[in-house]
Amino acid sequence: MYNNITDVEGIKVGHASDFTGLTGCTVVLCSDGAVAGADVRGSAPGTRETDLLRPVNLVREAHAILLTGGSAFGLDAASGVMQYLSEHGVGFNSGARPVPIVPAAVLFDLDVGDPTAYPDKAMGYKACLSATTGYVEQGCIGAGTGATVGKILGLKHAMKGGVGSASLSIGDLVVGAIVAVNALGDVVDYRNGDIIAGCRDDSGRFVGTVHHMLNSDLQHRGFGNTTIGVVATNAILDKEGINKVAQMAHDGYALAIRPVHTMYDGDTVFALATQRVTADVTQVGVAAVEVMAQAILNAVRAANQE
Repeated sequence: MYNNITDVEGIKVGHASDFTGLTGCTVVLCSDGAVAGADVRGSAPGTRETDLLRPVNLVREAHAILLTGGSAFGLDAASGVMQYLSEHGVGFNSGARPVPIVPAAVLFDLDVGDPTAYPDKAMGYKACLSATTGYVEQGCIGAGTGATVGKILGLKHAMKGGVGSASLSIGDLVVGAIVAVNALGDVVDYRNGDIIAGCRDDSGRFVGTVHHMLNSDLQHRGFGNTTIGVVATNAILDKEGINKVAQMAHDGYALAIRPVHTMYDGDTVFALATQRVTADVTQVGVAAVEVMAQAILNAVRAANQE
């Protein structure tokens, strides 16, 4: 196992990055289809196809999930993912032609690099071409290229975020996560409470975003955030079950990001079930919390903070 989301059979991951404009996208491919769900907890989301994933709605399976920078402009990259899947005959059987189902979510990185740069159709297609079932590169790459954390005092005092991934197995059950961490809050090692990336003062010491917000009259509007991620499992789950897993996985955000789900974050979790192994939905959800929290830590530890 690679200790990342591709340890789940049927999952591939690809990145495309613009290291000049400081933006990019990450695609999670499940070309055979995976029962999909989503849960949006942040109050400034930019998303596509999340309504479709509600249990009461028709379509059960997604064929890819796109995580992208570029704010709402970055949703254009989903068209490239659709093109790639369509060329391979992958999609929902509409009766006329296969229609690829590609839910997506964006993070805000326009203030980090070139504000006119964003992932487009070509970049989404390129991410698909690079997709692998092997080790997934982490840090400042793909959707995490321009990601930052700890922005309560502005970008001058922030640190780099990035993309991280993790997995665990319980017998034949495998649960993995991948996440692009771009939070207003700090990233905290949930095992000991230490801040490992976040807002720093002029001397380089961590301010402690929660402490600052509870002990300051400063009314700072922390635009430019959002953490977006995907949990995948080889469990056999229906739409209700996989939506529950997406909901529970947000606890991984809450363990490792403080504060989280703010008015200035569009925090979103997608979940995929590839239907291989009989499993209990609660056990899958508990595992999802653990791998999501670990993936968040992996993201900032892999980021080059120089």
